Amino acid sequence: MTPAWTWSYEGYDPQEERLREALCTLGNGRFATRGAAPETSEGRSHYPGTYVAGCYNRLTSSVRGRRVENEDLVNLPNWLPLRYRIHPAGTAPGPWLTPDHPHLVEHGQSLDLLGGTLSRRSVYEDEAGRRLKVEQCRLVHMGDPRLAALHTVFRAQGWTGVVEVEAGIDGDVRNSGVARYRDLSNRHLTGWVTGTEEDGVVSLRCRTVESDVGVALAARTLAGCGDEGGQVPRPGPGPGLEPEPGSRPGPGPDPGPRPGPDPGPRFRQTEKAVFRRLVLPLSPDSDVVVDKTVALHTTRDPAIGSPLRAAVAEVRDAPDFSRLLSSHQRAWADLWRQVRLEVPGEAGRVLRLHLFHLLQTLSPHTAELDVGVPARGLHGEAYRGHVFWDELFVLPFLNLHLPEVSRGLLDYRYRRLPAACHAAHEAGRAGAMYPWQSADDGHEETQELHLNPHSGRWLPDRSRLQHHVGSAVAYNVWQYCQATGDTEYLHSKGAEMLVQIARFWADSAEWDESLARYRIRGVVGPDEYHDAYPDTGSAGLDDNTYTNVTAAWVLSRATELYRALPEARRRLLLDRIRLGRDEPERWEDISRRLHVPYHRGVISQFAGYGELAELDWEGYRRRYEDIRRLDRILEAEGDTVNRYQASKQADVLMLGYLFSPQELAGLFRRLGHVLNDDIWRATVDYYLARTSHGSTLSSLVHAWVLARAHREEAWRYCEEALIGDVADIQGGTTEEGIHLGAMAGTLDFVQRGMTGLETRDRALWLAPATLPQLSKFGMRVRFRRHWDVDLSFRAQRVRIAVPDSSHPAVRVVLGGHTHVIAPGTARWLDLPPAGHGSFPPGHARCDCPAP
Repeated sequence: MTPAWTWSYEGYDPQEERLREALCTLGNGRFATRGAAPETSEGRSHYPGTYVAGCYNRLTSSVRGRRVENEDLVNLPNWLPLRYRIHPAGTAPGPWLTPDHPHLVEHGQSLDLLGGTLSRRSVYEDEAGRRLKVEQCRLVHMGDPRLAALHTVFRAQGWTGVVEVEAGIDGDVRNSGVARYRDLSNRHLTGWVTGTEEDGVVSLRCRTVESDVGVALAARTLAGCGDEGGQVPRPGPGPGLEPEPGSRPGPGPDPGPRPGPDPGPRFRQTEKAVFRRLVLPLSPDSDVVVDKTVALHTTRDPAIGSPLRAAVAEVRDAPDFSRLLSSHQRAWADLWRQVRLEVPGEAGRVLRLHLFHLLQTLSPHTAELDVGVPARGLHGEAYRGHVFWDELFVLPFLNLHLPEVSRGLLDYRYRRLPAACHAAHEAGRAGAMYPWQSADDGHEETQELHLNPHSGRWLPDRSRLQHHVGSAVAYNVWQYCQATGDTEYLHSKGAEMLVQIARFWADSAEWDESLARYRIRGVVGPDEYHDAYPDTGSAGLDDNTYTNVTAAWVLSRATELYRALPEARRRLLLDRIRLGRDEPERWEDISRRLHVPYHRGVISQFAGYGELAELDWEGYRRRYEDIRRLDRILEAEGDTVNRYQASKQADVLMLGYLFSPQELAGLFRRLGHVLNDDIWRATVDYYLARTSHGSTLSSLVHAWVLARAHREEAWRYCEEALIGDVADIQGGTTEEGIHLGAMAGTLDFVQRGMTGLETRDRALWLAPATLPQLSKFGMRVRFRRHWDVDLSFRAQRVRIAVPDSSHPAVRVVLGGHTHVIAPGTARWLDLPPAGHGSFPPGHARCDCPAP
């Protein structure tokens, strides 16, 4: 196990345990389980959690006299429990052992990113000097997304006797992983039924309270001794090496409990839990191995009848642990080949962790599910497991590695297009208004009130006015089709989404005669701090630049796409959504005349931003150790961030994340403005001094933008983006779930941010802006029909290798020159001088043709 592919913790620290549980989560895109110790239950230091993608439930709560309704990703029954205690010969049984017990003398755990396993090592010593060494290896199977397994080895040191083991399933769980939600209703499960079988299999079934999703788990626990397995399995081969193929025989006979003092009952059942009990002889000469295999099914699964019957049958047929491990490692090896990203040093190790968690949340299995991109992964309960706009930071990476997953995530949005159209209709608008927070059925899940923990006051939550989420959906449709050449999708589902989002923006735009411009009023931008003008009773802001520019982009793309559609497709679209033939002309007009506000020579975040007061940044930094959540601090003081030029995260600068300098300059030119290096750099400097970085996405976007605007400052923000979760820089948020958008964004920062990689005009476009700290790296991308195009960057050169095939050659545009690389060949190309790819001087055009 090489350090470059591991994430390890030595020693036990109860204060850090919940953070470690989140970062040591194992998953396969269908379900994931936090890295909690199997010996422990929920408490101050521990929070076991298992989450199935897309499994939500709605509950109503009463909090301080208010009725609050929330839909949450459900914490499902805990399959981990495996507790143990020793019974040395001639003594009474000892205590049940956990890492929190004073008998613990050694502890460590290691996440193997290459093989997708979590290994733990604990050593306990009692008052008489008797030691028990426990080694465990855990997996959530990447090949068979319904299986998980736990392999435990017990080793006696200095004594002989028995080890008593209880292994089972605990259904007495709730959603209580986020402290600020704990006053809300959190019991999402009901109807528990437990069962035991003669062959030792135990099972539990239940259902969610309101959404009525049936859930069933079955567990098989086998015991062996001596050489039957007494080693925690080591990681498998690295990417590109194929392990020996393994067969899938049945598990063999169950040896059952071994003779020993007081074997007692084989099972222990309660209303909501079931356990199998084993009493096993243990001596220094022979280790004891306990293998627990679990199957998880729900009524959302295809091609099953009863989830319980399916789970019991699957766990009975599952191979032994060594074969499960082998097939699991083969599945991970295949994944790593597809998503190759090689960055040396500590940055590369962190990036592998980020990629590992991205693949555990969104794997090839996800493509077959009706799920979106959960902002906090499947790693915890923050944000209630909801889908925001984080796909904007995720899909650009997936498009070039696992495009089938991207397409599945876009289908999640397409299936909820009717709900978005209904929301727009209810708001008096045409087209589709996608919700800021989405969950099961695509309706708006954003609360109307939120609690400020600093002041204890309930405040209006206006984040649902972030209608720019619709532009993110449109952007992802376009980028997916550009990268893959999937014209079929673009001309069908993609066209319908793009057109309906364009209709919403066209109907939201109001003509202002005094400006001779269209305006979009009453919105909230990515900043989120500003949700109203000071001293006014109305919600929302006017002419948020990010919203207006992305809306103009959507309108121009929809116009272009509509005109490029084959006649049969166009007629079908006209009939399906009752599109007026004059609507595209209106889109074209609005896309050229939406208002973009300016003040003091820089682009304004929204109309009137420059008139707000300046904040005493240094004063607040002196008074408060951390001002990331400046909005809460000011509200607790009786003030509001709406009064100040202070942003939570990148807003205007987000445009530099979405669009290359040439394309962004073209968009502004289309809107009647010149955007050059001087204006952009002044704008970057202006907001750099006025941003508190209250979101993990903020440092990522700033690193991306500064890599071209202020290269010397970019690395500081890049480092912050890399360590955001592993160091929990926001103070207690990562333990509630990783920030998936930020993790994926760091990967894309290397893939696209530093390379300037774009996929358009049926070519790969490169405009590198590498940093000295990350000047050597390599990656593999899937571009259209070429699955394994390798790019290796070395100082001032890039090597591009195209695999041998019968497909057309790959066109690469670099430094204004086009290079054609035939299949089966590789070429070294010289990188253009630093600064190439910045904003063109004077005028520019927007050249973004359809795939």
